[in-house]
Amino acid sequence: MKKQQWILVIIGIILTGVIYFGASIKAPKSDAIPSASSQPVVNQTITTESLLIKAKQRISPTQVAKLAAIESSVKRGDVKDQQIHIYHELARFWSDSARIFEPYAYYTSEAAKLENSEKSLTFAARLFLDNLITEGDPAMQRWLGENAKVLLEKALVINPSNDSSRIGLGVCYMFGNISNNPMQGILEVRKIVQEHPENLYGQMVLGLGGKKSGQYDKAIERFKLVLAKEPENLEAIFNVAETYEMKGDKANAVIWYTKAKETIKVPEAKLALEKRITELKR
Repeated sequence: MKKQQWILVIIGIILTGVIYFGASIKAPKSDAIPSASSQPVVNQTITTESLLIKAKQRISPTQVAKLAAIESSVKRGDVKDQQIHIYHELARFWSDSARIFEPYAYYTSEAAKLENSEKSLTFAARLFLDNLITEGDPAMQRWLGENAKVLLEKALVINPSNDSSRIGLGVCYMFGNISNNPMQGILEVRKIVQEHPENLYGQMVLGLGGKKSGQYDKAIERFKLVLAKEPENLEAIFNVAETYEMKGDKANAVIWYTKAKETIKVPEAKLALEKRITELKR
């Protein structure tokens, strides 16, 4: 397995999505700020329509028939409630039966927009954000980032003081390839973390920003702030290990990959980590 492939496998297994808030943490004096050139905006685009077409090409004839039945089930009556119900049905189909992420996230987000509750909007946004952080294709980054941005902006209209939503919006700009100035996002996250250094979600996002921009020492510092409060946070552990590897510090990378292997419960992940540790020791 190639290095990038096994990294994505492990990240997919350990990504927790939500980082819980702990007690007060002393924040670093400065932050890793990626330059505009580190996040180029490209003209290539991916549309929801094209993703849905491709998804339908991947399912069986039986599933196609089932999907068509759901799509044609709109009836007269309370159109909004009926549409919400159908969107949830479609989301369940793509999640449970077809097991394809993009249409699942899309229909979940469409239902959330109609429901227009902070809970449903932020839940749907997290689906896009969690995949955005590990996505490598610029066009796909933009699709994920733009969808999450719309949902979070709606959630912030309902509750402007929700720091997690504000940080999530920052992630859209930092990783979503939707702006020539990713600093637009990181400045917002940095502001929140300066005011609330105990916000571990913000600390993690700043760490990921530093890792992405090549400011490895600052990234490691952020991840270790999270680990000071959550010693078994697998996402933070893995990111420390990978960041050490990226900066060429194989010895520390082995230490932290070993810690990840000891903490993670999934056998396939343990095997992949053991293989990587062996390669780094050569």
